[in-house]
Amino acid sequence: MRYAFVADHRPLFSVRAMCRCLRIHPSGFYAWLKTPLSKRAKEDIRQTELIRKAWQDSGKVYGYRKLHDDLLDQGETCCPNRVARLAGLAGIRAQIGYKRRPGQYGGKPSTVVDNTLDRQFDVEAPDRAWVTDITYIRTLEGFAYLAVVIDLYSRRVIGWYMQSRQTTDVVLQALLMAVWRRKPKTKVLVHSDQGSQFTSMDWASFLKAHNLEHSMSRRGNCHDNAVAESFFNLLKRERIRRRTYKTREDARLDVFDYIEMFYNPKRKHTRNGMLSPVEFERQQKMKTEGV
Repeated sequence: MRYAFVADHRPLFSVRAMCRCLRIHPSGFYAWLKTPLSKRAKEDIRQTELIRKAWQDSGKVYGYRKLHDDLLDQGETCCPNRVARLAGLAGIRAQIGYKRRPGQYGGKPSTVVDNTLDRQFDVEAPDRAWVTDITYIRTLEGFAYLAVVIDLYSRRVIGWYMQSRQTTDVVLQALLMAVWRRKPKTKVLVHSDQGSQFTSMDWASFLKAHNLEHSMSRRGNCHDNAVAESFFNLLKRERIRRRTYKTREDARLDVFDYIEMFYNPKRKHTRNGMLSPVEFERQQKMKTEGV
């Protein structure tokens, strides 16, 4: 490793100075340079480049497990431990999320709407159950508020909307996008928390007009809406946390890129068998049609 360090930094420092600091002899370094790389060392270099490219394609957010799955998709033969070792040596690491705040997580049932979903997050078909929530994104102009609607079947974001005010309109527009995209033929269960946007008369009227059934989390219990909370955690960990947005429009464009260009079509999900939401729905549809 010391010889490799000297080789990598020769353009910056003299060989003799580095050898003196690392307590190695220059003749040993030059002898190491003339020694051909072993077959395993060459394979390490080749696969490290594949790992680096897969990591960069993911927006520098994937850890070794998803990188290992990417290599398997390319026809490579390797184990997760090998990918973890090569990624560690190359300085490739997953994007780390926020720490959970200490406190109690519980709450009383809603007095407005029953918790019909009751944490049944695995459904057998699309457009059976959707979850929705709202979060905020900091910009230099002020806060931007993002509402999303997610289909529990594939974890696909089927509706989203951003605006500068935290009003009922932001969640209605996200739900309208979901209804317009999916056009459900049967009644869909829509689960939310007890935010004021989801207890308004406009929200209830929209649900009734579009044959949607409302389900609501217990007060103060984020785990009742864990899928939506998990998506916001991914969004902030993998994209928003590393950026500073000058305007709300900059934030909206970046959220569009994350959802429509990465999360839905590309991001692997363990729950989907390491398939993206779009690919998971496509394959399940082909199985249903007997293709």
